[in-house]
Amino acid sequence: MNEIKENLARVKARIFAAAERSARSPNQIKLLAVSKTVAPERIQEAFTAGQRHFAENRVQELCAKTPVLPKDIRWHLIGHLQQNKVRAALQTNALIHSIDSLRLLQRVKRIAGELEMNAEVLLEVNISGETSKFGLEPGQLEPLLEECRSGPVQCRGLMTIAPYQAEEKELHRIFGTLRKLRDKLQQSSGIELPELSMGMSGDFEAAIAEGATMLRIGSAIFGERQK
Repeated sequence: MNEIKENLARVKARIFAAAERSARSPNQIKLLAVSKTVAPERIQEAFTAGQRHFAENRVQELCAKTPVLPKDIRWHLIGHLQQNKVRAALQTNALIHSIDSLRLLQRVKRIAGELEMNAEVLLEVNISGETSKFGLEPGQLEPLLEECRSGPVQCRGLMTIAPYQAEEKELHRIFGTLRKLRDKLQQSSGIELPELSMGMSGDFEAAIAEGATMLRIGSAIFGERQK
């Protein structure tokens, strides 16, 4: 068994155990292998081991990798999306996790219309309030949801990033706040928001306990990132 296959098996075992502790089905949780800076050959190894969801931080890398890897990979864009990269991002058919302004969402909506495609997005929320992070404040979400009621963009849920090395109690607060916010928005808007993208290599078990449906895990699968 190669290293990536072993790492995937180890991560999946931890996901299964965390789900069991939280009385959740592992089938409710998607593992996204974060492949930033990872060579296509190593991504192919993970694919051969059964991994199907992969996530990139940068549009340039996403565009370079999609043509040379299997067509049935489900790609996710999890990094900050610049206005001038929207068309390229949409052409990869990736699910965009990082919608962080009404202006960006409107641009995605307009270009998706020009491309005659349906785009799926998540709204990025800065629950922790860190000034170094992108993301919407909780009170800014409703106008963006309204924007998704019509046209070629469907909002599938919310995304957040916890502070690096946050304490366990703080992780549960942040992830739990996102879940409660999603539940409140579903009730007030009538729009189904099934996805909660939260949890990375260092904190995904807390995210599972608070209802995560998408985990963004890189180093635990591929090893420490190349600089």
